[in-house]
Amino acid sequence: MGLRERYRQLPSNPFRPQRRDWMIGIAGAMIAGMDAMAGATRRVTLPEASDRTRLLRVVARETVAHDENVVALTFAAADGKPLPPWHPGAHLDLHLPSGRLRQYSLCGDPQWPDTYRIAVRRIPDGGGGSIEVHDGLDVGATVTTHGPRNAFPLTVPGYGSPTRRFRFIAGGIGITPILPMLALAQRLGVEWSMVYAGRTRDSLPFLDEVAALGSANRVRIHTDDVDGRPTPHDLLGDCPDGTAVYACGPAAMLTSIRSELAGRAKVELHFERFAAPPVVDGREFAVTIASTGQQIRVAADETLLAALKRSGVDAPYSCQQGFCGTCRTRVLSVLGGAVDHRDTLLTAPEHENQMMLICMSRAAEGSSLTLDL
Repeated sequence: MGLRERYRQLPSNPFRPQRRDWMIGIAGAMIAGMDAMAGATRRVTLPEASDRTRLLRVVARETVAHDENVVALTFAAADGKPLPPWHPGAHLDLHLPSGRLRQYSLCGDPQWPDTYRIAVRRIPDGGGGSIEVHDGLDVGATVTTHGPRNAFPLTVPGYGSPTRRFRFIAGGIGITPILPMLALAQRLGVEWSMVYAGRTRDSLPFLDEVAALGSANRVRIHTDDVDGRPTPHDLLGDCPDGTAVYACGPAAMLTSIRSELAGRAKVELHFERFAAPPVVDGREFAVTIASTGQQIRVAADETLLAALKRSGVDAPYSCQQGFCGTCRTRVLSVLGGAVDHRDTLLTAPEHENQMMLICMSRAAEGSSLTLDL
């Protein structure tokens, strides 16, 4: 096989879907190689390119939290073909029937070649995506997808990471990317521990699956109604040097973990948010909507996207974290300053052509932007 063909088989780069990611491809080959040494019979191959559009069909649906607010959906390819492989931490970009684009972590088993599984919590004021999934995606329904993509990859101690053990931290629905990581750590025999936090036990999805993977001394369930709000020590445990921490959950939880680990050079921290990150060092500025002339003030501590939503402006968005590109918007003019680009997705030519991501980027204090919305 030639170099061009090998390149095309690499998975998509999570920040540049049109490009291939060498490191994830190498990691995939390494994991497959470890399986082969352990007695696995499948051949070591690189995943195929996975950034084209596919039609998926819902083949199973299950309520996975006792409060009945979390539903797990299992998808298969509508054409019956095997699906592109994935690794723990990956997600799907789902185009829902309404036209909304939403990201959902894969929480099934990467060794299942014919199905993908996601889980979605019902959030009444969450922008409509979760409501549409709960009320509109029954068995037989179809959606289209790009992916899988991985912006939260697991690096295995001894195979690309100098650490020796895992500490997993999941907050509520944040268990979804963590669950496949637990299974892989267990399968590879890597030392790991976990705390699973939430409001109540009834609100926590996949409790049975978590219990099946780890004993009581490995997995701790921490709920607000019994144990109170978790402290950083509750979440991290002893966390000795040589630990790789993988955390997913609410922004406040992640902020407390990051603060606690500040200065710990021998502890790796990897995290994924399910909400927009807080605005740091923001300044108030103004925007004008070109199509209507509506003027909006953006507060120092809110994102431009949040200000638009607050003012009733219908702007496209999805991840709210600056990596999907859904909210890419053209700036028609800038008065009194410049665009403060805070994303790592857009290229220099896109910046020069006055494009910005309204979920992350903003403007200098006293500036005024006119947006092509």
